[in-house]
Amino acid sequence: MKGYAQANLSIMLNELGEDKVKAILSDFICPLNKDVEGFLRNKAIEFAKQGLSATHLIFANYGGSTVLIGYFTLATKIATISRRCIRSNSMRKRINKFAQYDQSLKRYSLPMPLIAQLGKNFNNEYDKLITGEELIQFACDKVKQIQLDSGGRYVYLECEDKPQLTDFYDKHGFVNFGKRSLEGDEFELFQGRYLVQMLKYLSR
Repeated sequence: MKGYAQANLSIMLNELGEDKVKAILSDFICPLNKDVEGFLRNKAIEFAKQGLSATHLIFANYGGSTVLIGYFTLATKIATISRRCIRSNSMRKRINKFAQYDQSLKRYSLPMPLIAQLGKNFNNEYDKLITGEELIQFACDKVKQIQLDSGGRYVYLECEDKPQLTDFYDKHGFVNFGKRSLEGDEFELFQGRYLVQMLKYLSR
């Protein structure tokens, strides 16, 4: 996409050092989702070091400076999909190509990238420099790039059961396939007791 620059957090750590990267990340504010803000500020670097996830930062030029406007984080996971959640034969045929089916449990196990975090930087109104549509497209394009080398066609995410979130992802091709119960400190970060799981088939 024109006008934006994307940077892998792990590469930035190698090139700039941890102190400088922490200073960049400290500029990120997301009052709409404290989990998104807290992860980037407190966990993203350590997760990158351990290879648990890969965070990608989005920058733009603003007022003569390069500013952090958003980010997304990817992780490799195995999602379980109940057979009853697959609504069409075409979707079932596609999933059969990539998933393993457990006849006794009547569910599929599908390895695919998880968009674990996705958010815009509201500091100094930088969030107005990028749309949600552009940010989710960045994440999906990165997954496509990865899958060109590793295979696969699916990506998924988890979000709170709120219409403004589920409707947004539905509009961009994500399909509800289940729920995941909250665990541990997640109860302090989210409302309700579960997160909605949504997946998307990435065509080329």
